[in-house]
Amino acid sequence: MSEIDAKSSWSIITGIPKKLLGSTQGSFRFCDTEEISVEFKNSGSEWTGSIPISSNGLHILQLYGPLALKDEWIIGQIGQSLDGKIATERGDSYYVTGKEDLLRLHRVRAIADAVIVGADTVLLDDPRLTVRRISGSNPARVILDPQRRIKCDKRVLNDQSARTIVIHDKNSDSQEASTNYESVGLDCCEVGGFDLKNLVGVLRERGLRRILVEGGGMTVSRFFQAELFDRIHVTVAPMIIGPGRPSFHLPAIDSLAEAVRPACRRFELGDDVLFDLDLKIRN
Repeated sequence: MSEIDAKSSWSIITGIPKKLLGSTQGSFRFCDTEEISVEFKNSGSEWTGSIPISSNGLHILQLYGPLALKDEWIIGQIGQSLDGKIATERGDSYYVTGKEDLLRLHRVRAIADAVIVGADTVLLDDPRLTVRRISGSNPARVILDPQRRIKCDKRVLNDQSARTIVIHDKNSDSQEASTNYESVGLDCCEVGGFDLKNLVGVLRERGLRRILVEGGGMTVSRFFQAELFDRIHVTVAPMIIGPGRPSFHLPAIDSLAEAVRPACRRFELGDDVLFDLDLKIRN
């Protein structure tokens, strides 16, 4: 091996020794047949190798290192147009961002223990929420469906390709038990929905510690308002939609001094630009 390429870098990300989780710096050997090692600093944002790392390989290490080196986090993700829309008014969102961003999403899924979406996302898009574009394990699929609107013809409830948990209002009408998914009833208020801190606790009781909140915009916004995110990935595509569904649903502020200004890293994903926002660090 003359350099650490993209494929090798992904193997490094998915093979980080457990003893290094939570470390801000460290090193380890990743190739048993050759004496090749890597070193990371700044909680996985900086990487060097005992042999050269290709530009694509370094991109993978820098982008996913901060996630792979922690055993517990909540990350949100949004793919939007230049004018801040995630879909048209009718809900068409295939695809706002490009194939490179879709690959990024699959990589984050592979690192995550669970992926959360709201009922509207399932009803509109019928997603699988699995890892298909790269090697990796499928996360548990967590569907927020307070009023049990989702029927069993949707793929997340019938394909059995991943563990599935449906969260519903504990006072909603009951349905027949299914062997395809776990049904969990929680308190739910009409305006704010579920108590998200309670929801996170329920998931972590089930061993789901790395949580990706994938959509839609309302679900991501509620987690954001509850200040539960460690990071958020916002990918911006060179596209203008006009009237449509906004990325965020947030209360108005009176002054820009109240605006959230998190630490930000930028990555090019084909024609798109990813803003990796660390919400635990504010500028």
